[in-house]
Amino acid sequence: MTNKVTYTHSEHLITRQTKAENEFLAEFQENEHTIEHPFVIKNPYLINPLCALVMFHTKRKVAPTVTVCGKRHDRENLSHTFPEDTFHRLPILGLYEDFANKVVIALPDGTEKEIVIQTEKLPEEVCRCLSVMTSADYLQDNLMFLTPAGKNLPTAYDYKGEIRWMLLENTMFDIKRAANGNILTGSSRFCRMPYNSTGLIELDMLGKIYKEYRLPGNYHHDHFEMEDGNLLVLTQDFHRDTVEDMCVLIDRQTGEILKTWDYTSFLPQDVAGSGSQDPHDWFHNNSVWYDKATHSLTLSGRHQDAVVNIDFDSGRLNWIIGDPEGWPEDMVKKYFFTPVGDVENFDWQYEQHAALVCPNGDIMCFDNGQYRAKKKENYIKNSDNFSRGVRYRIDTEKMEIEQVWQYGRERGQEFFSPYISNVEFYGEGHYMIHSGGIGFKNGYAADELGPFLDTKDPAVELRSVTVEEKDGVVLYDLETEGNFYRAEKLPIYHDGENLCFGPGRLIGRLDVTPGFDTVPDAEAVDAQPDAWHNVVIEEDEDRMVFHARFERGTLAMICLENENESHHYFLNTSATWHLAMCSGAFLEEDDRDIKMNISKEGLKGKFAVKLIINDKKFDTGVKFFCP
Repeated sequence: MTNKVTYTHSEHLITRQTKAENEFLAEFQENEHTIEHPFVIKNPYLINPLCALVMFHTKRKVAPTVTVCGKRHDRENLSHTFPEDTFHRLPILGLYEDFANKVVIALPDGTEKEIVIQTEKLPEEVCRCLSVMTSADYLQDNLMFLTPAGKNLPTAYDYKGEIRWMLLENTMFDIKRAANGNILTGSSRFCRMPYNSTGLIELDMLGKIYKEYRLPGNYHHDHFEMEDGNLLVLTQDFHRDTVEDMCVLIDRQTGEILKTWDYTSFLPQDVAGSGSQDPHDWFHNNSVWYDKATHSLTLSGRHQDAVVNIDFDSGRLNWIIGDPEGWPEDMVKKYFFTPVGDVENFDWQYEQHAALVCPNGDIMCFDNGQYRAKKKENYIKNSDNFSRGVRYRIDTEKMEIEQVWQYGRERGQEFFSPYISNVEFYGEGHYMIHSGGIGFKNGYAADELGPFLDTKDPAVELRSVTVEEKDGVVLYDLETEGNFYRAEKLPIYHDGENLCFGPGRLIGRLDVTPGFDTVPDAEAVDAQPDAWHNVVIEEDEDRMVFHARFERGTLAMICLENENESHHYFLNTSATWHLAMCSGAFLEEDDRDIKMNISKEGLKGKFAVKLIINDKKFDTGVKFFCP
């Protein structure tokens, strides 16, 4: 049988990192390492090329200070003092790319060791800073972390716009720092189109993954750490016809789902849709926020132009912020707000993202403004539109709402993002506004979302603009290439020691992939599919991802067979149009290319992988093993 199918088997990144860690620890133990002769390893966990790890012993407990020296002057230095110990494992973070970085390690007794760490040039496709306006005094030791909305990579920029941190894995959606100093973000592992990944990962700034929290309904868009460490995670139930309309609370240690909120229980699915709504993706939940003062969840639903608030315990609907047009009259009277104050300058938000609750109960969000109307005849062209950060003050007794701040309307189409983006509240009058989905074609705001624009076309430009404003004065303005989902300003170091040795954990579980009982008649042939179909089968520890190309309308099915049982998975080869694409990481250039994830959950044994194409059943020659 001629080999026309590509098969790869890869270990999970957690497994590969554990092996790498065991190897460098074994090498470290071979010799005695002191501060005069430290052990240095670049990119110890394989996915952060702008970091290193330095290890050594001291006779007494001391607290070493690491300084990554700036290129130009001392104000650019990144310094951090670590806890007292005799065994020192020091993450070296914030290295410059393609540069001989000077790093100084100092002990309290005045002992210093200078080392030089040479880094390589970053991948060509990395998104560069185009302009930045700020100062070292304002940004201090913070970096601006941008998370990808396409095939770009998680990237952090310093006050000069230089890249000082990045991951070589396209992790999904937002990065948030947890209370323990680690960061929480989505796994890069594809699970279901358009952008669902297997779950949430917890990792440190070196890139070491401590846990992957797998979910039956996968992970999308957002998460929130509770005070007790448990996690709110946005998900869905793939056994029904709607998506992006559920939230779960998961146990931080075990990954067990402790509580589920189903939005279909408190919202109608067929009213007041935004211009991007369809019956499948009727709500499109893109953020979750827990407010302790009211013990409630605030959820952003892009496809209903609505920010909704529900009681944490009962799931009962409390209120809705949004244009009331198209909603049932009884709901408008009970749950919607009436604008007050400067109503001439008041605007509702449309297709918003990243709703949050301020300490005083005000609500902020990024108002994308897509269509900026509920009725099609009133839609506004993107080139005439605007996006903005907005803050609303609400009175839940009088059911009144006042717009108390906005930034972005004055910038018009140059700041317009029809999708993604976020705001951050730093303090009264001090905000961040990230417009991450800007796209131009021939100099005007494009009609399509960024992932659907042809970046090879010289008329097309993708941009991301991040602004920080304090008391009406812009103190930071960063413009980069590409579209970025969200921005988070963070110091690269965190108090305490984050690095812990030992294997990471794969917890929670994926769903059993739904199969089909009806199998079409097909002639078994002793051959692999034609090379045009470009069949690629990727297997790892808990699933298989099947890639192939088909003409539209082809009957196609994956068959897993052994002597005891068989499982069949239908491949949808019909044209699919996504009205929302908050991350294009999994999109293919050729829309005839499809991919399907098949979980090992519920399967046991070794299966031959076969493929039905119309009236023929081909043997791929691949064996799929499920322990």
